[in-house]
Amino acid sequence: MAIHHAQAGEVVSVQPLAGALAQTKTTTLVKSEHLEVLRLVLPAGKEIAEHQAKGDVTIHCLEGRVTFDVGGKSIEISQGELFYLHAKEPHSVRSIEDSSLLVTFSL
Repeated sequence: MAIHHAQAGEVVSVQPLAGALAQTKTTTLVKSEHLEVLRLVLPAGKEIAEHQAKGDVTIHCLEGRVTFDVGGKSIEISQGELFYLHAKEPHSVRSIEDSSLLVTFSL
């Protein structure tokens, strides 16, 4: 079965998952030639090793708290905050609490 990605004009809910957070997996919401949007779900303590994206990235914390290590600095974001990374900027991520993030990549 193919994974459903939202089509232009389709409404997608990105409300906090609350009680469903622990049972929800990361999901790609939109994927096109130049853009990808996903809901990244991270349980508390989860770490994503240093990596980089081809294009610019925005990260909107929908719920929880996470720390990004970027350029020798640790930057924490929590619910309602948005974070931006330049293309090819090395970074790692660590979830402080159960969290979900809306991540947008330019491709």
